[in-house]
Amino acid sequence: MNPMLFPKNTLRHDQGMPRRLSTAPDRTWLEIDRSALRHNLKAIRKLAGKAGIMAVVKANAYGHGLEEVARVLAGGVEVFAVASLGEAIQLRKVLKRVPILLLSAALPAEYREIARQGFIPTLSSIEEARLFARSAPKEAPVHFKVDTGMGRLGALPHEALTILKAILKAGLQVQSISTHLSSADSDVKTTRRQLATFADLLEELQQLAPKAAIHALNSAGTMLHASEEGDLVRIGLALYGVSPLPSFQKLLRPVLSWKARITFLNDIPKGHRVSYGGTFTAPRAMKVAVLPAGYADGYPRQVSGKGAEVLIRGKHCPVIGRVTMDQIMIDVSKIRGVKVGDEAVLVGKQGREELTATEVAAKADTIPWHLFCGITGRVAYRYKG
Repeated sequence: MNPMLFPKNTLRHDQGMPRRLSTAPDRTWLEIDRSALRHNLKAIRKLAGKAGIMAVVKANAYGHGLEEVARVLAGGVEVFAVASLGEAIQLRKVLKRVPILLLSAALPAEYREIARQGFIPTLSSIEEARLFARSAPKEAPVHFKVDTGMGRLGALPHEALTILKAILKAGLQVQSISTHLSSADSDVKTTRRQLATFADLLEELQQLAPKAAIHALNSAGTMLHASEEGDLVRIGLALYGVSPLPSFQKLLRPVLSWKARITFLNDIPKGHRVSYGGTFTAPRAMKVAVLPAGYADGYPRQVSGKGAEVLIRGKHCPVIGRVTMDQIMIDVSKIRGVKVGDEAVLVGKQGREELTATEVAAKADTIPWHLFCGITGRVAYRYKG
């Protein structure tokens, strides 16, 4: 190897990549609007009626940043919900005294730490109750889940009473009882059937655990079935300003915008191919901008060739060719005076135009939950409001 290709002493150990990047300008970043988050919480309070709010902040608060979102919501919600022990530990570092519910099943090896920190595990079986009771003090708080049609966690209806008795016999304190709606945003008939099944079971379950808080409604359920709100509603997507039901979107404000800066401009001739596989051929001479965001940042490769756009100088500009790992190519032929460093909006508003998370996700044949949760650690966070 030619030593001149990598000359010595050009980069000291104390000038490594992470340190140098930390002082560099952001190439692609999220803007998280705290005021929009507070607005959505207020709107949900009105929808929820007398029910308390369980804020679902799993998956890094749906990609919005767990710790900062928790700080904004603290004092405004009754319970926080996460998926895993690791998320609960991260949240506890920020909020010292709030109830934290683990929505997913825990591993037996995690029970001791869950009990030690006072987190609330979800139990659905006699075996889970037996194992958790071994690690937990008497009357440790737990959550009991019933499966009325989701087919994931939860005791089946005909077993629910027996399992709840076993949980109580093990000396555990049931703080809440829930079910999970599988189709609240798309199938009213199925949702009503699930709610009716749950209501029938509660007559007996509440005799055994009369102080347990009851919750079944997610964001869509709260919007459509407010009369069934129970003691708590579990709100995830709506907190972040995206309604699972288009008719309710006007009540919410999107919290997240995703932006990038043009890093390169290229004038390509008619007939020139763009990106891997040559799936796009320039139909004319074109000016192409490169943005430093790709599928390694969470921008979905599945939008390739599907009419995806970004906003530059307030205008819709097509994404052309395949989305690559680190970059996407944009047709900016119609943008006068475009230059390197110009801001592009992948999700959000620019001027009077907007690209919603729902629209971008639809181009990838997916859902906004998936888009948000797919954003990776390479994307910087900026908070405002």
